[in-house]
Amino acid sequence: MSAPAPDRLRLRLQRPAFVVDVDLALPRGITVLFGPSGSGKTTVLRCVAGLERAAGEVHVAGRTWQDDSRGEFLPPWRRPLGYVFQEASLFSHLTVAGNLQYAQRRGGGPGGAEALDRAVALLGIAPLLHRATGDLSGGERQRVAIARALATQPELLLLDEPLASLDAARRREVLPWLEDLRDRLGIPMLYVTHSADEMARLADTVVLMDEGRVLASGPPAETLTRLDLPLARDEDAGALLPGTVVERDERWHLVRMDFDGGSLWLRDDGLRVGERVRVRVLARDVSLALQPTPAGAVSIQNVLACTVVGLAEGPHPSQSLVALECGGHRLVARITARAVDALGLGPGRRVWAQVKSVGLVR
Repeated sequence: MSAPAPDRLRLRLQRPAFVVDVDLALPRGITVLFGPSGSGKTTVLRCVAGLERAAGEVHVAGRTWQDDSRGEFLPPWRRPLGYVFQEASLFSHLTVAGNLQYAQRRGGGPGGAEALDRAVALLGIAPLLHRATGDLSGGERQRVAIARALATQPELLLLDEPLASLDAARRREVLPWLEDLRDRLGIPMLYVTHSADEMARLADTVVLMDEGRVLASGPPAETLTRLDLPLARDEDAGALLPGTVVERDERWHLVRMDFDGGSLWLRDDGLRVGERVRVRVLARDVSLALQPTPAGAVSIQNVLACTVVGLAEGPHPSQSLVALECGGHRLVARITARAVDALGLGPGRRVWAQVKSVGLVR
């Protein structure tokens, strides 16, 4: 007996003046398809769902949903997946419970009641079950929509910009639930967004797309700091650093996060000592010095010893991008080209990165 096909999709869809051509693994956790509008992200999701026909292969959970070399194509209604759209699209004539029960019946597999109960618990919507969908807030509607998708017992969850229609407050409401799903579900999720904040917070794997092609794919900490990719030239370009909270300064409402390359102080938002976190350091918030600054001489209190590993032109001719290695992790600094020349920066040069601001993403 041959081994089951690995979770993977290979798709090619050609239209007049537009081609989508992707070849991706589908690991557990959230794979974020990231890129500008029109780059083909939603088209990939629709092809995976079978809503559009593309040439290629789709293998999920050891099953073949499409393999054109063998003439196999599983119709959309037989694909065990959940699909969450930008708009919740709940049935207005049914209560929240009615929407979920409809999805459970559609799934039809054994263990449907248990799957429904788990979805309700995962999304924290038990208090909403008897409410009409028209009485829900935007954030509540999206949580119900995600629970409805999970009630079908999917082997793959597709999320097409599920937070795009929500205001900032509702996005902050839903994001922790998405994080919990990522950590507890154990199924592949394809998540479409053009929000750098969502990508940085949720992604286990980033797939950078442009004009229907995959430019790069990999862990976000590596992909975000590659100077050869367009991401490095975005206004919000930066790096992700994982670490552990080791100290709380109650007087100044700060916590200290340690990672392999040093320590960073950040705002205390109720983090626990010992908690694993991930922070985002924007390239525009990193300045460089050839010598460490004496304590108390400047307002910047986060200073890391680093080594220059790469240089590239910035988004404007006056700017340069500097890739830095710091204890096995990568940072990027965006400084003027004149500063690069004045400091004599080049690969192998030892510098001190002065981090003006740190953003908690998890």
